[in-house]
Amino acid sequence: MPHSRGESPNPHSSSKYHHPYFTPAEVEYLSEKQRGKLSVTQEERVRQNACGFLEALGARIGFPRRTIATAQNLYHRFHLFFPRKDFHYVDVSLASLYVSTKMHDTLKKPRELLAVSYAIRFPERAAKSKHPGGEIDLDTMDPQVVEHDRQKLLAIERLLLETVCFNFTSRMPFPYVIKLGKAFGASKKLTKLAWRLTIDCHRTLIPLQYPPHIVALAGLYVAALLLSFEQPITQEDSGTHTAHEIAQLLGTNGDWERKFQAQVDDLEGIAHLVIDLLIQGAQSQTLNTSPRTPSSPSPHPSPRVPHPLVEPQIPATPYNADHLMRLKIVMRQTEHPPRARQPLGNADPSALYSGDDVALLGRNEGTVRFLFGPPGVLGHEI
Repeated sequence: MPHSRGESPNPHSSSKYHHPYFTPAEVEYLSEKQRGKLSVTQEERVRQNACGFLEALGARIGFPRRTIATAQNLYHRFHLFFPRKDFHYVDVSLASLYVSTKMHDTLKKPRELLAVSYAIRFPERAAKSKHPGGEIDLDTMDPQVVEHDRQKLLAIERLLLETVCFNFTSRMPFPYVIKLGKAFGASKKLTKLAWRLTIDCHRTLIPLQYPPHIVALAGLYVAALLLSFEQPITQEDSGTHTAHEIAQLLGTNGDWERKFQAQVDDLEGIAHLVIDLLIQGAQSQTLNTSPRTPSSPSPHPSPRVPHPLVEPQIPATPYNADHLMRLKIVMRQTEHPPRARQPLGNADPSALYSGDDVALLGRNEGTVRFLFGPPGVLGHEI
């Protein structure tokens, strides 16, 4: 996380360090800090609103999965730095997608993103559009509204760039899913499910806490659990290991931890988060309801085109909630104790994050050096 280290001889000069990952304690502390008066449930609904909106926007434009996943990750990171009450999730989502298109060379202009977003947010106007993709012609919109939304997108883009210290490096877990599936002898069915679960991981804060190969390995582990729990042993493809065998292997300590630079307690922690997300999806399907989230006020609301709420799009799951809850209970009975973690450079997570550091983001006051790595890592080969 960007933060200053020590007193600078020049009061108008400071350094910001990019931290690609955060510990669970840091994520919990920062999430609570930026949540404000929202409950944990309300915060999760807003998060799923944003992720669903990005999914719909990316799919309609035709962005590759890496662009959509990175945009979701940028959205989560943004709200570790900035309060939710100060920004509407639609604005942050659009800016996150815009930055992601730059990172993956799938660039679209802000007006193009806005045109597609209007079609999603205002389906009644999209139905009248003559565009084959249902895209709204911006010439039919109030030009002042469009320009106002474009300026908001660009303003939040600057804040996003500062939260990542202008580091455009983005490693994705998806290639690892294929490689790890082959390494563990997984069937095509299991590998496909692992890929889908890895996509769902980006609806959570998991990619902010673990490197991509761990996320991919956890996707493989959860897929093996889902295909083996309360299921008969079957071998999908010849020459492959069964889901039961892979779940047993990844659920116990072994040589694979050293080989793949992973730990079983990390996989178990990620597995619980992913299964919780699947339970939400199963329960929403059962209830057949779409609860609305109270709108977070925007600092610059548009009186002519208010932001409509996009219904939360929690991924559908073929598993029922009771089945998933039984799986979680069994996992709790055999889980390994989590290893001791230290926050970045300090024993107290809150000591690293002062309000002054966050307040400096986005301001053109003094000279700020943005460094691509955390302190103690820069200048050393990893």
